[in-house]
This record gives sequence, C-alpha cells and structure tokens, in this order.
Amino acid sequence: MSDSTFQWALIGPGAIAHRFADAVARLDGCRLHAVCGRDAHRTRQFAERWSQPGDAPVLAHTGPAAVMRDPAVDGVYVATPHGQHFEYVLAALRAGKAVLCEKSLVPNEAMGRRLVEAARAHRAFLMEAVWTRFLPVYAEVATWLREGRIGALRGMQSTFCFPAPYDPDSRIFSPALAGGALLDVGIYNLTATRWMLQHALGDVPPLRDLDVRATLAPTGVDARLAVTLDFGDGLTSQFVCAIDTYAPNAMQVLGEQGAIVLPETFWEATRVQLLPARGAPETLERPFEINGFEGEIREAMRCARAGEIESPVVPHAETLAVLGWMDRIRARAGVRYAFDEAFPAPA
Repeated sequence: MSDSTFQWALIGPGAIAHRFADAVARLDGCRLHAVCGRDAHRTRQFAERWSQPGDAPVLAHTGPAAVMRDPAVDGVYVATPHGQHFEYVLAALRAGKAVLCEKSLVPNEAMGRRLVEAARAHRAFLMEAVWTRFLPVYAEVATWLREGRIGALRGMQSTFCFPAPYDPDSRIFSPALAGGALLDVGIYNLTATRWMLQHALGDVPPLRDLDVRATLAPTGVDARLAVTLDFGDGLTSQFVCAIDTYAPNAMQVLGEQGAIVLPETFWEATRVQLLPARGAPETLERPFEINGFEGEIREAMRCARAGEIESPVVPHAETLAVLGWMDRIRARAGVRYAFDEAFPAPA
C-alpha cells in the first residue's frame, strides 16, 4: 500500500461513527470515501455531513458488497451493533481490506479466532478499536507504573455505568444484537485492567479466580455486573459495569506506596492524578489532539501501509484474551447468545 491518501469506508453510521468521521476529516493523509448503512436516508445524511468542500462527495451505500468490491477502499471501519461485526469484518478481510472494528470485536472468543485466522489467511490488517490504549494520559500512566511510582501493585477498582431507557429491541438490551453491559462498556474495565497489569508487571498473570454478581434485564442480557478478577497473591481488579445504574466512572490503581486515579470517564481520560502515600499529589493534563480517535486511526493506517496484519498496541492475542475473559464472566452470569451455539468454545 502506498503513502497516498488512505481511503476509509465506514459501516454503521451511528453515533460513534460521527466521532470517527470527525477524526478522519481532520487527520492528514486520509479521507472518508464511503459510508454504508441499512437506512438509505440516514446513510445519505451521514455521507453529506462528512463530505468535504473541494473533495469528491462521500459515497452512500445500503449494502456492504459495494464497499468490498471498491478498489479505492483501503480500510473499513465497522461500527454496527456487536452482533453484526463478524459478517462485515469477515467480508472485508476476504476482500483484502484493512479493518478497524469497534469493541467488542465479536460476542465471543471462538468468533474472534475465526476472524484472526481470516486476517492471517488473507494477509489483511485487523484491529479492535481500543482507542483508550492510544490516549496521551495512558502513556503517562504506563510510565508511572514501569517506574514503580506507586510501589508494588495491589489492586484496581473501576466503574462504567450509565442508566439506559429500557428498550428490548435496542442494541443495548437485545440478545440478538449481543447486548448487555459487559460487551458494551465492561470491556473498557477489562482492557484497562490488562493495561495496568502489563505495565506494572510486564505481563498479565493468569486469572486465578473469578467472582461475578449479575443482575439480568428482562431480555436475559446483563444489566449490571459486579466482578472481581483474582490474580493471586492478593492482587485483584474489581469493577462494576451497568446499563441501569449511574456511577462516577473513575478508575483507581492501588499500590503499596501510592495510587493512580483516573477521576472520571477513565476510558477517555485527559487528566490523571498520582497520589503518593507520602509527598504532594501530582496532576497531569493530557488533552486529545483531535477527539481521541486519532491514535487508533493513525496506527491502523501505519500498519496497513507497512503490510502488517496486527498492531503491537492492540495485538490479536490481546483481543482474544479479553474475549476469553468475557466468555467466562458471561458464563458465570448466566448470559448466553445464539452466537455461542453457532461458535462454541473449545472443550
């Protein structure tokens, strides 16, 4: 792939897709070439909104086939509900397109492994859009952890909760769309936990034990989960994720000699505090360059242009590990999807 303008196609013109399109519009070396959605009117509106003056209009499609056969498309961003990710990502990989797919990549680990196999078979780039890992604040947190600024890591606590109006057909509450708190927001608690472990310890230790307390919605998906991940030797990560509850949504990283606090909306933090057991607190502000999505977009384009099929920041093994944890948590919570029958976990 050359260094000419990287042309993106977007599948799923919902709320989060506007943030992606905004970042692409303000980044050098790329543009939004096409958008695909099932609602023709909504898709045309999205395409018109993000067409840039002096540039070719953004194409509007109502089916993915037009995106996959378009030789001008270098990369595909998938932002549909979770239950639709697999079919679109697989089609894009088979067409040789680079793929950046919203989290969670798919509803379970078995489906994730199929997509990783497809990326390898077709030599196409695939990355789950864990944009949090590219934020400037998280680079500072990683440095503090590697330097041992809070001493030995003892534990983590976090919340990601919001009260959503109950709608059994919505992407949040529908099991057919892989709804539920864990896949929608709890994945941030999990990936942030793994980030802290990787930089404090050098790797993520095996999960020794798992405690899950679940409240299910009438549709059978998880409305609220209280989870404790036990890594042995007294090291735990506790979190609550919910779609029926309000919380301040902070993350605390607890150490023997201090704590690191991402005080609100930890997954998109621009501010972090270092609270030593002795000495003065330290606060850092690290704003977004654009809107926070620029890091993952740049990384996807860099890897695709270099002919790589995965990113070292969000490698395939990391995505599969998080999916494996989510499978175990859902099993304890008693949440099952039809996808689990079609793609069963290995014995």
